[in-house]
Amino acid sequence: MSASEQAGDGLRAATADGVRTIWFDRPDRRNAMTLEMFRDYYAALVAADADPEVRAVVVTGTGDWFCAGADPEALAALLDEHNRDLLAGEFGFPPHLPLTLGTPIVAAVNGGAAGLGLVHALYADVRFMAAQARLSTTFSRLGLVAEYGSAWLLPRLVGLGAALDLLVSGRKVDAVEAFRIGLVQRVLPREEVLAEAQAYAADLAQHCSPASMAVIRRQVFSGLETGAAEAAADAIRLMVESLAGADFGEALIGRAQGRAPRFAPRAGA
Repeated sequence: MSASEQAGDGLRAATADGVRTIWFDRPDRRNAMTLEMFRDYYAALVAADADPEVRAVVVTGTGDWFCAGADPEALAALLDEHNRDLLAGEFGFPPHLPLTLGTPIVAAVNGGAAGLGLVHALYADVRFMAAQARLSTTFSRLGLVAEYGSAWLLPRLVGLGAALDLLVSGRKVDAVEAFRIGLVQRVLPREEVLAEAQAYAADLAQHCSPASMAVIRRQVFSGLETGAAEAAADAIRLMVESLAGADFGEALIGRAQGRAPRFAPRAGA
């Protein structure tokens, strides 16, 4: 693995085996986010998506927390109208940025995730969760609303009833319930979460076409807003394109030769 390095305010990152791991790195503050850290995290995702060496991203936290949400001092600053205007108008990225990228994102939820911290986990494609961790939307308990697209995301991940329960109550959810309702896909001992998430991401990087993964992500997220007929017709068009693509031929050659396919970087990465 490359040496861990600063990736922005309160962040560090390292790349190995085609996987860029990004840590929320303010353990003394439970990895709570300032606006600058939030902006730098999205900038780090954009940079990873543009790097041809990176074929999957893992996001996790340092210490006992994944991310406790917005930093309390940052929340208090939002009592000032000027700071609210900065948040709404000068963030610099669309809130749903992770859904617009071509690189798959795996969340290694090593500890508690609340509010904005949980939203970051929701925007990942797959979530690995520590058995000891707890999750909470928190918003209603702070007199806030479902932020950053979480009211759009949660019903699509866990269904309408479970989403309303989590959002309206803001209650804590343990790993058993999170797995049962489909909020997370794996539950593991805390000490195994990051390694398992990185291994999963490394398998994507080694065996899956970057171009295919990017198209599949776009199919899934756009399909949430289209009808079945439109989605199926679009899939036929994309299927014909993929059959004519270099990655399909390389996959067949790799299988015939008993080796992993040597997929080229995604165009534009």
